[in-house]
Amino acid sequence: MQVLKNPPQESWKTICLRPQLEFEFLEGVVKNIFYRVKASGDAALKEFTVQFDQVNVEDLKVTPQEIEEAIQKVSEDLKNAIQSAAANIKKFHEAQRNDLVSVETMNGVRCWQKAIAIERVGIYIPGGSAPLFSTVLMLGIPAQLAGCREIVLCSPPGKNGKIDQTILFAAHLAGIATIYKVGGAQAIAAMALGTESIPAVHKIFGPGNQYVTFAKQLASQQGVAIDLPAGPSEVMVIADESADPAFVASDLLSQAEHGADSQVVLISKSESLIEKVQHELDRQLPLLPRKELAVQALANSLSVLLSTDDDMLRFANEYGPEHLIINTINCDELGEKVINAGSVFLGPYSPESAGDYASGTNHTLPTNGFAKAYSGVSLQSFVKYVTFQKISKEGINILGPIVEKMAMAEHLQGHAEAIRVRMK
Repeated sequence: MQVLKNPPQESWKTICLRPQLEFEFLEGVVKNIFYRVKASGDAALKEFTVQFDQVNVEDLKVTPQEIEEAIQKVSEDLKNAIQSAAANIKKFHEAQRNDLVSVETMNGVRCWQKAIAIERVGIYIPGGSAPLFSTVLMLGIPAQLAGCREIVLCSPPGKNGKIDQTILFAAHLAGIATIYKVGGAQAIAAMALGTESIPAVHKIFGPGNQYVTFAKQLASQQGVAIDLPAGPSEVMVIADESADPAFVASDLLSQAEHGADSQVVLISKSESLIEKVQHELDRQLPLLPRKELAVQALANSLSVLLSTDDDMLRFANEYGPEHLIINTINCDELGEKVINAGSVFLGPYSPESAGDYASGTNHTLPTNGFAKAYSGVSLQSFVKYVTFQKISKEGINILGPIVEKMAMAEHLQGHAEAIRVRMK
């Protein structure tokens, strides 16, 4: 990791830029995928599966028999762990239900707001060397709680032509039965455009690499909503002398192992701690099965030495991390000053891994600085809010003159006439 010592504030914006592929290259690849999926549908998806996943899939849809076989293969210990995590996720997201908002703004004028589930949603689950079955719970459970009528799940197949068994078990647990063997940007294109097998959805959820993230943004330009820009994973750790260097190093590596395009950042007032954490990284890194990916991620990562708590918080808010761990004596105090972060973990015993899997909060979060404007996925992500109003005869006589005057001032006489005809 590169070490920066008290960088001047005017350089922070540049320092906080994430490593990215060349935009023109990324745009060209993803737009070509969308074009081919739109033109050839399922045939294009099967060709891309051979090209990117090195496997030939005859039937894109997962059968009930495949789901049942997968369930039988998952160990009871893992099933119990997944079920416990699901219970916590359900409990936290159920608590997010909003009561109906209803108010009489003036006599005879009643306005209210109602949450209505998005009818058809698409969920993308990364597979490959790290099948993220936990993301199935994070997205499938709130979709079910919200009451989405149809939930479509796409995930890339393994070399055996099947989706990972734990992903299928988690989908079954979340009540998802419409599952397709397709991954990458082509899966996003399929859910956005629709093919012979895969229905077009109204909103697409799920994390992924830069290709998937760009594909979601392209889908949004074509009228399909997306959850948020959730690209390569990242974590920032703010730590002081009280922090255990082994804890800090493990938190950094837990994100670095996601992929070569991940980024991890350590912020501290203590140069000694930064050095100790580097020693721990050197010790722990060889123990990771995915150490090659972590090494590449660390090459694009930073340790930043700053002088004060205020500087550390200002830098963190400029960066806007997906995950922010505050491992300091005064973590609660610092946590109150966080403005831009996807999810915050306070104290030495709150590793980011807990939120990734089983504490109950959602791990689908904004990356690449989008935490400045986006929230992570919640129950509200799966509903839309529709406003209603009902005005009585008394109400129109009170409200009408107000509306009439405003409409005429905007030179919209038709609006004013719609009021006058009722007041006569």
